[in-house]
Amino acid sequence: MNRPQPMLVPDPEADRAFMRLALDQAQNAWLLGEVPVGAVIVKDGTVIATGYNRPIGDHDPTAHAEIVALRQAALLLGNYRLPECTLYVTLEPCAMCAMALLHARFSRVVFGARDPKTGAAGSVVDLFADSRLNHHCDVTAEIEQTACSGLLQDFFRARRQAQKRPAHPEHDACLSGIEVTELDIEPPVS
Repeated sequence: MNRPQPMLVPDPEADRAFMRLALDQAQNAWLLGEVPVGAVIVKDGTVIATGYNRPIGDHDPTAHAEIVALRQAALLLGNYRLPECTLYVTLEPCAMCAMALLHARFSRVVFGARDPKTGAAGSVVDLFADSRLNHHCDVTAEIEQTACSGLLQDFFRARRQAQKRPAHPEHDACLSGIEVTELDIEPPVS
């Protein structure tokens, strides 16, 4: 028998603020060379866990931002069920993450950018709304969508540029010690 799930009332301003925190987490992933996806878990208006993508560095295909934050929250609260929690994540959850969130009984999932290749909250499939499953989450999509998708686009653009650029170890070694503090350029005279 399906039990009614607790409903959390969305607060658009709080959603944007928590998504900005998730964007900060995504920046951490980028700094480590990971795809920049960040997640924040909130309970009763308080951040209880954060995470960012770490599958490459951790050698763990399950170390998506959502799973990293979910593990931290479950340990902190001492329970594998998190029914009064909201997850904020910069990219639409994949099927693995969506099912983990459903198994943990999250009340709400808020995401930024849609993922047209692996998104499991409506882009490819919608596991959160599948009537065959015994739990459902409220889903809010595209919060801070421009910033979230822009971060991912910038990351992949930079990655493609780095792959195109030929390696010049001597040149890079010469430039590594230079600190640019001021440009000595005269403006053109009209």
